[in-house]
Amino acid sequence: MKYEGSCHCGNVAFEVEGEFDSGLDCNCSMCRRRGGLLAFVPAENLRLTTPRENLSTYTFNRHVIEHHFCANCGIAPYGEGSDPKGNRMAAVNLRCIPALDLETLTINKVDGRSF
Repeated sequence: MKYEGSCHCGNVAFEVEGEFDSGLDCNCSMCRRRGGLLAFVPAENLRLTTPRENLSTYTFNRHVIEHHFCANCGIAPYGEGSDPKGNRMAAVNLRCIPALDLETLTINKVDGRSF
């Protein structure tokens, strides 16, 4: 299924294709602070619908994940990186997809403190 998502002000918007019935609640220093609820999709399943220049990007720790956010409203709708096999992936913040009913999702805790 295809969904639309964005930051709060709409400066960073995207379309993503996937079946989202669960999300990851990560406790790494970044996710813990921003409260994201993540789902991973192949990078080609996410399409930015606003100019890439609207993204601000932050990396930390091993600098392998590009955490994208909006410099205007501060919301982080997605990140990009590679899985252990080298496949490009997008980590979508499910809280940035208005059409999803978050109450119906299974929430899985993940220990990301070693990321």
